[in-house]
Amino acid sequence: MEVPRSAVNGHVAVLPYPGRGHINPMIRLARRLAARGLLVTVVLTEEWLSLLSDSFPPPLSAAVRLRTIPDVVPSERGRGADFASFIQSVLVRMGGPVAALLAELDPPPDAIIADSMLPWAPLIAHRMGVPVAAFFPQAANVFLAFQELKTLAVGRRQLSELDQTGSDTIPGNGDGFLDHLPKAASGHLADFITHSAGEGMLKAFMDGIAWFSTARCLLFNSFEELERRAFDQLLRANLSVPFYPVGPFVPDAAEDEEAATAPCCKWLDSQPKSSVLYVSMSSFLPVSGEEIKEIAVGLRMSGHRFLWAVRDATNTVRELIGEKGMAVPWCDQPRMLRHPSVGGFLTHCGWNSTLEAIDAGVPMLTFPLMWDQYPNSKLVVEDWKIGLRLGDEEKDGVGREEVARAVQRLMELDAAESKELRRRAMELKERSHAALREKGSSAMNLDAFVNHLLGKAD
Repeated sequence: MEVPRSAVNGHVAVLPYPGRGHINPMIRLARRLAARGLLVTVVLTEEWLSLLSDSFPPPLSAAVRLRTIPDVVPSERGRGADFASFIQSVLVRMGGPVAALLAELDPPPDAIIADSMLPWAPLIAHRMGVPVAAFFPQAANVFLAFQELKTLAVGRRQLSELDQTGSDTIPGNGDGFLDHLPKAASGHLADFITHSAGEGMLKAFMDGIAWFSTARCLLFNSFEELERRAFDQLLRANLSVPFYPVGPFVPDAAEDEEAATAPCCKWLDSQPKSSVLYVSMSSFLPVSGEEIKEIAVGLRMSGHRFLWAVRDATNTVRELIGEKGMAVPWCDQPRMLRHPSVGGFLTHCGWNSTLEAIDAGVPMLTFPLMWDQYPNSKLVVEDWKIGLRLGDEEKDGVGREEVARAVQRLMELDAAESKELRRRAMELKERSHAALREKGSSAMNLDAFVNHLLGKAD
């Protein structure tokens, strides 16, 4: 059903980077914009439109339209196997079809919101004569780390070396944010070189997001109360464009209801309160069979109940985990985290997973695998103190005994350490919910952003 033109206050085109961790929050942003009277068109690849049926069952709001371009990027199912080709396709092959689709929209868009990892977006906006806003999909602390690195004027040769040796070779600066740089090297992603021969991820990412300085404004999938120090620093830094923390973009109760009848929910219904560790790691990174085995045996050795969303939920995995565990190939993560039986989360610490755990008030056991998952883990464990770190950042992989000990520390509900983690997690949950309520910081920031983007305010 189309929305009558007279019923909308403007038309915004939303351009997500083609990955679940980027698309899901931007569709939730589209829903919130639609609730404010805007017509929103979200541009996806054909493959991603079909993949979204699990995450966003129909109907979406009539004011949120999903439009597709051809599958000009490699399949999501093989993204982790050849990440370099995937990034190159996004940078080189995706912009043209998006521009052609936007030119045919009726009514034409009044503004564009683009993932900050789509550097061709501002050129499209310029040609159409409309403003563009950048959506940064990672933590504000990570954004500031890149800005500090840029300020240090690290040369091309030095950045190239960092991409090979890891961003941890840059010394932190005490009260600064360099300790929150993503880790450019990863044993879980052997080919971490991107579109330009010899150019590594760290420099490529910095170059890719540099266009934000030409945007009308910058959006963060975060909230003021979560990253207060980072946002205060951005204010002091006199950023060249206004910024708005408008998150977290997590599922609402209506989305939860759609998943309530899933088999894993029924299993959770039969478990004691806060007794289950929910386990889910990267949706696309390859994890070795040996590592899966060590995690499975370690979970069993811990003696605690757990629900494990693992792509290769084979009979071998099911045999390894024992009677207290359940392994499924996929389940609705936000719904699982909000279930009263879930009392902990073993996570790779992607930003969306981190925000979903905070929204649910669930403490975390962090096991980062690549990129911004490392600084996200640092935020969880050291800054917010709502989780424990599994493994050693200096080495890839983890042993079964280490897994068992860490799970026991997190899930011993009567232990003082576990109680304190849960208390702090519940405090952050309340702040997260408050930010989205009427007159909450993120709700008010989103209103201000809409007015600024569409030229309704100075």
